[in-house]
Amino acid sequence: MLKWLFGQKTDGASGGNGGGGNGATPKKPAPVVLNLTPETVVDAVLEQMSTTPDPRMRQIQESAVRHLHAFAREVNLTPGEWLQGIEFMTKVGKICTPERQEFILLSDTVGLSALVNLMHDKTALEIATDTSLLGPFFRENPPRYPPGGQICKDISKGELAIYGRVMDAKGNPLAGAEVGIWQTASDGLYDIQSMPNGEMDARGVFTTDAGGNYLLRTVMPLDYSIPMDGPVGAMVRMQKRHGMRPAHLHFLISAPGQRELVTALYMSDSNYLATDTVFGSSSVDLVADPITNDPNCPLKGIPAVRYDFKLSRMSEADMKGGRVGSDPGAILKN
Repeated sequence: MLKWLFGQKTDGASGGNGGGGNGATPKKPAPVVLNLTPETVVDAVLEQMSTTPDPRMRQIQESAVRHLHAFAREVNLTPGEWLQGIEFMTKVGKICTPERQEFILLSDTVGLSALVNLMHDKTALEIATDTSLLGPFFRENPPRYPPGGQICKDISKGELAIYGRVMDAKGNPLAGAEVGIWQTASDGLYDIQSMPNGEMDARGVFTTDAGGNYLLRTVMPLDYSIPMDGPVGAMVRMQKRHGMRPAHLHFLISAPGQRELVTALYMSDSNYLATDTVFGSSSVDLVADPITNDPNCPLKGIPAVRYDFKLSRMSEADMKGGRVGSDPGAILKN
């Protein structure tokens, strides 16, 4: 099967009892085989995949195979290294649970999530608030709170007020918009990490009033490390990266007829804004600076962040595109 390596032919011209003289056994035709080389194996794969009925799926699969083969040739991938890669991906899959999505974390730490997000941003119909990553700790159906409600159970280290307006791209207020928020609690952990019983903390949904205003209480988010106890954490340590994320608050904001906004506000005093391990803090417009005595904040006596969000109109691409990230539990149900 390595005849291509030594220049031998497979046309049946050598070896065997070809003969052809009087009484000789007639020569059998040479069997048809793939006859592959490192350069032609990709074409053989693409030919077999060409019957994929869905044209978009076929395009994605063909491109993935081309780039995967090109990568293997570029680095001259060895069998041992190939097995190491398979072992790593197997470990990533095994650690995934309804509370933990290690594949999204892997995508985040190699910048793929950020790339997909940035490309998706270009499909927006209008200029609106910059987006950020949904991340691996998003959960569906968080509790709902009235205006000014506190989303965190432990406020012993102090509170933080977040307020502002939700508007369309032209600055018109969006009444009844849903403002979802989630973050680390006072211990620096998400509820998915600290509450294995499924209890929710430091997350919630608020609804804007007739003027598009929202108001909520939370606690100051903290810089924190991504989960380092799994295969992705091992990869990050091997690369000599710190594994830290800047302190931030996640937002998921929606209103009828508007493009769903997935974004985050990053605290200005964080040491990791320029070295975010998952490449989420990519816009200076999303950096927030809490004010100690904000005279305009409806909640007095606690630091406050004022931030107005703008949403673009919904397009056909938004209905098909989906979010960059998802609830871990929802992924495993599919």
